[in-house]
Amino acid sequence: MQVEEFLRSVTALPGLTGQEGQVAEYIAAAFRPYADEVKIDRCNNVIAHVKGDGPRLQFCAHLDEIGLMVSKIEEDGCLRLRNVGGVDPRIMPGMQVQVYGKRQLTGVIGAKAPHLLSQEEREQNYKREDLYVDLGMPAPQVRELVQVGDLVALEARYVNLQNGRIATKTADDRACVAILYRAMQLLRGMKHKADLYFVATCQEEIGSYGAAMTAFSIQPDYGIALDVCHAHTPGAPSWRTHELDALVASTGPFVHSMVRRKLMETAKQNNIQVQTAVVPRSTFTDADSMNIQRGGIPTALLELPLKYMHTAVEVLDMHTLEEGARLLAHFACAAELAWEDELWT
Repeated sequence: MQVEEFLRSVTALPGLTGQEGQVAEYIAAAFRPYADEVKIDRCNNVIAHVKGDGPRLQFCAHLDEIGLMVSKIEEDGCLRLRNVGGVDPRIMPGMQVQVYGKRQLTGVIGAKAPHLLSQEEREQNYKREDLYVDLGMPAPQVRELVQVGDLVALEARYVNLQNGRIATKTADDRACVAILYRAMQLLRGMKHKADLYFVATCQEEIGSYGAAMTAFSIQPDYGIALDVCHAHTPGAPSWRTHELDALVASTGPFVHSMVRRKLMETAKQNNIQVQTAVVPRSTFTDADSMNIQRGGIPTALLELPLKYMHTAVEVLDMHTLEEGARLLAHFACAAELAWEDELWT
């Protein structure tokens, strides 16, 4: 399967934090032809093992996505909502959603029409409390099929833009899962000594718990966490954003200097362009959780620039995604036991 076909399919599947089972099954099936062993653990982490007799490396990218949860059913059958992860209410009005009740239901997110707003209301952005899902059903039928706590997934879109750019939901972080998938494909034609684990982690959007679980159990010698960062957009602060057409390797106290140096050396040797981000505190990615497992796991962070994060139209560059896969594959081949000596220099 081509990587874009994988990306199109995997971003369309539901996999809200805590309920990632369906997308985990899809990813595990896609990984199996390229790994010696693939398993899904009890919390929906997907762990693919490509065996070697060198240092143990863990690459991880999270498979869970943001979304919504039913918090109340109104008298007319409309559904009020709470967040699962960070959903900005400003993106929600007019969106088509899928409600996972006793059966899957399609609804739309509505709000009071602008003609009915007071002057004060017109001057404010929508709050989540102002919005609701309309299923187009009578209230008794809604109550029969939906209950408080049922999950609501954002609209699944996949749009091919110009110049190899893609707009989709859930590129955060399934575009990085696609990097793992493509790297595993590339490694079939390469030689590596390292013992490799490609992990699609759960529960990142609420605290990177899947990365903590898997890094604790795998106990790798080194880790690379993959996530998305912000690409340049009009009006955004330049010091927090990056060019869309090149990967980003963060530097800061949560990033191990030796592992990052090896990553950058590998990029240079293989003509892969990598930008630098300065992260003076926590990275708020899986890298933070991997870094502190057991006696400490030297970890670096590689990021894919993305426009419009946490919306249904997250924009990425497919060439950058391919370069991320190429960098991981070459890094996996470069890893050797002698790196251990460089931890102390």
